[in-house]
Amino acid sequence: MGVGEIAGLIAAIAFAILAGFMIYPLIRLGKLFDQIAETVKDTGDHAIPALDESVITVQQVNKSLEDVNKISAAASTTANNVGALTDLYGSFLGKPVIKVASAAYALKTTAQSFMNKKNVNSAASNKGE
Repeated sequence: MGVGEIAGLIAAIAFAILAGFMIYPLIRLGKLFDQIAETVKDTGDHAIPALDESVITVQQVNKSLEDVNKISAAASTTANNVGALTDLYGSFLGKPVIKVASAAYALKTTAQSFMNKKNVNSAASNKGE
């Protein structure tokens, strides 16, 4: 055996030892990739139901908001109707009531004025006697 053959044999043995040491980290790296793949799969399996539940929640919130909008519209319509009814009663009953009240006040003032003049005339004629 020559020097070249011994050097080749040493190089082959060193390469075999190096390959032996590299097998363990490569096996660990393969297991790590398997765990990462499993974690991604589990995350996907859990994320899809969560997304479905969030879609259902958003739909329920939208339905509730539609109900609130309907209630608000009904309340607005009711308030407008009450306002219009109040205006109608005010114009229908208010003016005649004001006229009757002013006529009653004028009648009362006239009667008081008449009674005061009658009392003043009576008192003046009693003093003159």
